[in-house]
Amino acid sequence: MERKEFIRYLGLGALVVPGVAANVNQSDDGDAEACLESPRETTGPFPTKDPSKFLIGDIRGDRTGIEMNVKITIQNKRNGCHALPGALVDIWHCDRDGYYSEYGGTRMQSANLQSFHFLRGRQKTDANGVATFTTIFPGWYRGRAPHIHVEIFDSTGKSLLVTQIAFSTEICDTVYTQATQFYTRGKQDTSNETDGIFADSLDNQMASVSGSIAKGLILSNTIVVST
Repeated sequence: MERKEFIRYLGLGALVVPGVAANVNQSDDGDAEACLESPRETTGPFPTKDPSKFLIGDIRGDRTGIEMNVKITIQNKRNGCHALPGALVDIWHCDRDGYYSEYGGTRMQSANLQSFHFLRGRQKTDANGVATFTTIFPGWYRGRAPHIHVEIFDSTGKSLLVTQIAFSTEICDTVYTQATQFYTRGKQDTSNETDGIFADSLDNQMASVSGSIAKGLILSNTIVVST
């Protein structure tokens, strides 16, 4: 990871919470007038080491938290933002306590979870460009707003985009203050606006979240790549 990316990562410098679907502007007849590629971000210090081994839809493993169904739609900028079927979508995020699997025992993460592989997975987009996962609502850790990492590959395995998905303050506050049987650390210490990753691109990375704590959450997000 380049030094400037590492500094940026550290952040120096019924419930319905709609996100902002800002990548595509459409005219009344449905044609794309503007089709913007989603923001590119660093993979961070905890990327999946061998994502091809995790062709799974339910990525929870032994981690507990509020269940969340994730639906990520991939669109192709070079094809008028039409759906991109057959793309490979990798996601990974921390658990309810802010820890990542496959890493640990270092200054970056004290809990040693190198032998665990939870909350990491890969799915292929369907005919509508949608990849679906079952996971939990992520926790948070110092210096970052809650988020999910995403990397998209074409069908040959070529990386097209690395980005991240953000959550509104409202949904985070609701989960962290009401689902205290899982989330015991209170509200996150870093807002989206002061987060070193999201501060300059939040509108294009905000998830739409619906559902409820009692019955589970549904995350929808659209990501635009160029291929």
